[in-house]
Amino acid sequence: MNHLTHNPDLTPSVIFGLGWLYMLLFFMNAAWVKRSYALDGICNIRLGGILGEGQKVPYAMFWAVYCAMLLMVAVTHLTGSNNPQQFSLLMPDIFKWPINKASNPVMFFVGSMTIYILMIVLRKWWTTPTAGWLLLNFSILFMALSITDYDFRQIVGKPDNVPIVAMLYIVGFFTWLYFKKSVENDKRKAAGRPLLEQENNEKVLTWPDLVYTELVCMVLVTALLIAWGIVLQAPLEEPASAAKTPNPSKAPWYFLGLQEMLVYFDPWMAGVVLPSVILVGLMAVPYIDFNKLGNGYYTFNERKFAVSTFLFGFLPLWVAMIVLGTFLRGPNWNFFSPYEYWDVHKLELLNNVNLSEVFWIYGLHLQLPVVPPGASFPVQAWYILQREFVGLFAVLFYLLALPNLMAATVFRKFYVRMGLLRYMVLANLMLLMMSLPIKMVLRWAANLKYIVAIPEWFFNI
Repeated sequence: MNHLTHNPDLTPSVIFGLGWLYMLLFFMNAAWVKRSYALDGICNIRLGGILGEGQKVPYAMFWAVYCAMLLMVAVTHLTGSNNPQQFSLLMPDIFKWPINKASNPVMFFVGSMTIYILMIVLRKWWTTPTAGWLLLNFSILFMALSITDYDFRQIVGKPDNVPIVAMLYIVGFFTWLYFKKSVENDKRKAAGRPLLEQENNEKVLTWPDLVYTELVCMVLVTALLIAWGIVLQAPLEEPASAAKTPNPSKAPWYFLGLQEMLVYFDPWMAGVVLPSVILVGLMAVPYIDFNKLGNGYYTFNERKFAVSTFLFGFLPLWVAMIVLGTFLRGPNWNFFSPYEYWDVHKLELLNNVNLSEVFWIYGLHLQLPVVPPGASFPVQAWYILQREFVGLFAVLFYLLALPNLMAATVFRKFYVRMGLLRYMVLANLMLLMMSLPIKMVLRWAANLKYIVAIPEWFFNI
């Protein structure tokens, strides 16, 4: 239920606009009906034996029925926009409630990881044209129904956030395209057939073919940006003032992943160390990679480790962080559900604790070692070492001992083929990448703030 009674969920313009969206979806699926009739064949419907041996109908019939329903919904929206109070085609509260209940940082991270794993495990299914089309239709229908909620529409419909929605569809399409071609190439290689790149290896001249294509793309993109600038209002605000700051104050979308990392790490870690190490690591990947397969063609089976590692860093740890920071982080940087009103007075009190406090206070029931005022550097170091030795040991074990254990067990083949230096670079890059989800889980599940907390030296991990 909406918190602002003077801002109704449905307005005539919203209903009318959704009507055109459903009409566009109708035309898209009408073209799909034609494609399905030509390629998908027929199926046998028995209805539990009612039809005897069954009735053979084309698969396109199901898409035609769905297409007719979309047309009726579109006409209903286009003709019923004058009476929004009586309009009933909106997102039911029975669906909003479980989505809001499941929307918390832990469930968001678990959900993004589950989708990532299913994306790889079920790649042979969801990369089929029919499955991809089903997922596209489901996402558009979910978006259309969700827009009928005022709070959801206020966030997704902001001019700043519209490009993010478009980016999600673009990322989804190119991820689907990569896996589709990879699955096809893996099947071809297993059957001894030529790869897709070898069959379609026609070469063209840079001039005029490539330059002409680039010119056409440039003109189309320019026209799109002009139309975009006319339709959407520019998200300009008043001049910056120290007396009135935005709440929430967000970085540009491409930095929202870094801003989200500030929740779990100190600025020197989230803004300097981790981004620098990741960038240097990406540049080092071609020099430490020993697998020469998969060069020049799409494949997954021959590059499982490389592709899975890259997609893990890109999708759950970067794109998902942008989604979280854009759509789910609201005033006071609190976490809000998709259909929740962004209340500036909402405050979530978290009793965050450091690992040293867990060890000394909750574990041993003793007071934390306190550095005496005015103590010399050696005395400071001794007390700090006493207080933080558990966290320091955990960090050293994670960065130094764990790579050796991995080399002796699950990554033994990597160690043998790569050698000590290249393996240690790879292992530490992976461990630093994994530090973000580990810290997220510790923060939201156990309220653990810092593993090593040394505020005296401005050093916190």
